[in-house]
Amino acid sequence: MYITITPQKLTETYSQSVADFVDYLEKENDNLEQNDLPAGQAGMEHFFNQYADEISTEQVVKDINENTSKLKRDEPKFYSITVNPSKYELSRLQNSSEDLKVYTRALMHDYVTSFNRELNGKPISIDDIKYFAKIEHQRTFKGTDRQIIANQPYATKILQLKQDIRKVNRGELDGNVSQMKSQIEKLEKEAPHQQNGKRIVQGMKKDGNQSHIHIIVSRKDGSNSISLSPGSKYKSSEVMMNGKLVKRGFDRDAFISKAEKTFDTTFSYKRNYAESYQSKKDFVKDPKLYFSTLLGLPSTEKALAFKILAKSGVHMPTIPTNKVQLALKVINKLKRGVDIAIKSGSIGI
Repeated sequence: MYITITPQKLTETYSQSVADFVDYLEKENDNLEQNDLPAGQAGMEHFFNQYADEISTEQVVKDINENTSKLKRDEPKFYSITVNPSKYELSRLQNSSEDLKVYTRALMHDYVTSFNRELNGKPISIDDIKYFAKIEHQRTFKGTDRQIIANQPYATKILQLKQDIRKVNRGELDGNVSQMKSQIEKLEKEAPHQQNGKRIVQGMKKDGNQSHIHIIVSRKDGSNSISLSPGSKYKSSEVMMNGKLVKRGFDRDAFISKAEKTFDTTFSYKRNYAESYQSKKDFVKDPKLYFSTLLGLPSTEKALAFKILAKSGVHMPTIPTNKVQLALKVINKLKRGVDIAIKSGSIGI
């Protein structure tokens, strides 16, 4: 599970309204004709919240934009939560659309209980927040993906050859166009990462089940009276405001941990250590503990853990067979690979 929480962008080039982001999330629907879908293609997806389905984009924009009382121009009016289940997690779902809606509604309970806030003397509840979610089934390769990074040297050479061909055709450069085209064809085939016989490039749609969740959640509670920031630097604290003791803070670590447990419980998913949130924390705090724990897993789970890592693009050197052989050199080699995979979102944690 790969979860990100991002505040609304508020630079000069971005609108104060949520409308542009809502339009962006409609891009998948724009490419679909509901009555003329390719075989296996999911239908159009609509916005939904805790209690309603098929909410219009106009309603989403109106409700978020009007729920911004007393927020300054340079303060985010909403946050974007993106939930990316791994292919292993998605394989547990019977119906990606409906199952992920069920999960989203359970996930938002985890979200509200991660706040150290009260409203009218009571802890924040699911009915106190305003959010809208949308399921998407397509993803494209980004510049941070390991496949794009590994293919980049080939892409650079191909681009240079194409530029040289244009120069030759304009008479600005001497060269053999046929040979250049042959070089391009060779480079296209030699690129290490291919999909359906083609070099993977930035913007190419990813094959397989790519279902994921986008959630727009208002910065203000549903009554438009208090601010709820999941970007708060405080996990849990109290502060005097206008003569009153006010609780504040959001525990992001607790939220992600709860989200993972909720998925496992909801879909009876047996999570491998290599794809757990705990493993990510172990990796960041103590790489030796992380790899020692991997080696200490039962043989079947250990084999799956190494498979998950390998599929994520982690180059696996000779794996030590016991903890004594876990040399610092081996740890460092593995650490570099796992670090890249985590940053690119390749490992579902």
